[in-house]
Amino acid sequence: MTAPVLGKSYDRPASLDAPRAPRRAGGNNFEKYAWLFMRASGLLLVVLVIGHMTIMLMLDGGVHRLNFAFVAGRWASPFWQLWDLTMLWLAQLHGGNGLRTVIDDYARKDSTRFWLKTALVISMILVMVTGTYVIFTFDPNIS
Repeated sequence: MTAPVLGKSYDRPASLDAPRAPRRAGGNNFEKYAWLFMRASGLLLVVLVIGHMTIMLMLDGGVHRLNFAFVAGRWASPFWQLWDLTMLWLAQLHGGNGLRTVIDDYARKDSTRFWLKTALVISMILVMVTGTYVIFTFDPNIS
C-alpha cells in the first residue's frame, strides 16, 4: 500500500501539500526589514567604531591628547560631526531593535510588552535628541 497523495502524479506525502499554517497573500514585512537593518547597521557600526577607536586612542599620542580642546577641534569639522552623529544614531537604533526583539521574546503579557517597548522608544528618542543637540550646538568658547 502506498502513502496517500493529494492529486499529484508523483509520490509525495499528503502533509507537505496541505500545511497547517497557510502563507499570507500579502502583509507586513517589518521583521524582515528589521533583520536586514541589524545586519547592515552592524557592519557599518563596526567600521565607524573601529575608525573612532583608532583615531581617538591609537594615533598621535593616543588617549593622553584627549581633552576639551581636542573635542572642540574635532567637532568644528562637519565631517566629524556627521561621523559621530551617524555612530550615535546607528548605535541607538541597532541596540533598540535588538532590545525590542528581547522584549518580544521574554515579556509574557501584552501589557508588559507594551510598556517596556514604550520605555525603550522614549529612552532612545531622548538619547538621540540630546546627542544630536550636543553635537550640533557644541560651543568651544565656554567662558
